[in-house]
Amino acid sequence: MISTQNWADTRRLWEYHQMGHTPRPCSVAIGLGSHDLGVADTAAELYGRGMAPLIVFTGATSPTTRESMPRGEAVHYRERALELGVPSSAVLVEPRARNTGENIRFSQELLEEAGVGVSSVLLISKPYEERRAYATARKLWPEVEIVSASSPMTLNEYVDSIGDARTVIDMLVGALQRLLVYPEQGFLISQSVPADVIEAYERLCQAGFTSRLLTTDAPSS
Repeated sequence: MISTQNWADTRRLWEYHQMGHTPRPCSVAIGLGSHDLGVADTAAELYGRGMAPLIVFTGATSPTTRESMPRGEAVHYRERALELGVPSSAVLVEPRARNTGENIRFSQELLEEAGVGVSSVLLISKPYEERRAYATARKLWPEVEIVSASSPMTLNEYVDSIGDARTVIDMLVGALQRLLVYPEQGFLISQSVPADVIEAYERLCQAGFTSRLLTTDAPSS
């Protein structure tokens, strides 16, 4: 059973995870690989609005995408973007990255090899990963301005799209934990976390929404 307090705490985390940036024209858009094809949809939509002349899709496969995206997340994202009208010449694919840090580093390397000058990045992720993606990019690519973007969805809409409320709450809790512990490990910049967000996170942990929490031997971001 998910209580009224659980939902209130989840909404607070959802709000915090989103950066609230207004999309604006950038040197390049980078779509971070995941199970969510909405990232590719958003990249295509923003490209169509003239927010970036070039899109990089980055991502290999993971346990959650091995069956649904067997050719790799970035490849499937590219195919989706082309279906939505983005020209092939406007898409680069980075197929090796297996975590957020590699998404950023490998995309940076790909753009350098392609001779693309980058002063700003429209960084597109799942809605609840905006802040972590932003903090990772600011750590690894500090000279570039980062503008965060994701599919414009409410929490309820996202839960409906996933079809499993408990899984969504677990993901939000896990994402918040990483924002708290990864700065000490050098994976992302430290950010201020309001006290009410910490309290909501702790209540959700106590309520058992812990399947996405890191173990002691945590992988990199």
